[in-house]
Amino acid sequence: MERAAMLSAFREKKLKNLVFTISGISGNAATRIDAFAASSGPYAYGAYPDIDGLFREQASELDAKKREAIVHRIQQLIHDKVMFLPVWQLSALTGYGARVAEPGLGLITDYPWSAPYEDVKLKPK
Repeated sequence: MERAAMLSAFREKKLKNLVFTISGISGNAATRIDAFAASSGPYAYGAYPDIDGLFREQASELDAKKREAIVHRIQQLIHDKVMFLPVWQLSALTGYGARVAEPGLGLITDYPWSAPYEDVKLKPK
């Protein structure tokens, strides 16, 4: 299937038994909510009316602080309803040598690499 036709069929939710897709969507939280959590989004299958209502409300809100508060509420609802499940976590082989006192592995929850670099500590010479 040609790429344009495939993306069009995917957006219209005509493809069935599709197991895994990934997205390169960038942008702010509202952009991602639009694509993945609002019922009109190309990657959304099913939705919640309360989240759709809040999304429409934030889209028409002119005050930045109120819009931010609404987006935070939407994110909390998405978390509370457990709408997303990570199916795969990238990981890498990571090690450290004899000179490293604190490698930074595991300092950030669910982050598979050594970070933040400013917290990596070397042993004194």
